[in-house]
Amino acid sequence: MDASELRTKGVGDLRNELLALLREHFSLRMQRASSQQFTKNHQFKAVRRNIARVKTVLREKT
Repeated sequence: MDASELRTKGVGDLRNELLALLREHFSLRMQRASSQQFTKNHQFKAVRRNIARVKTVLREKT
């Protein structure tokens, strides 16, 4: 996900995207807590960065 892609979206779309990313982050945390052989550790960093990108673009638009 590029910041340039996010800048073309509207505020409503960005909020929906943020909500989806937060849900994904929550599900990753639950998977890690319930499974001892969790192998998707690299996705945490990607999801956190995407959340930050969306929040940044939302802040720019307001």
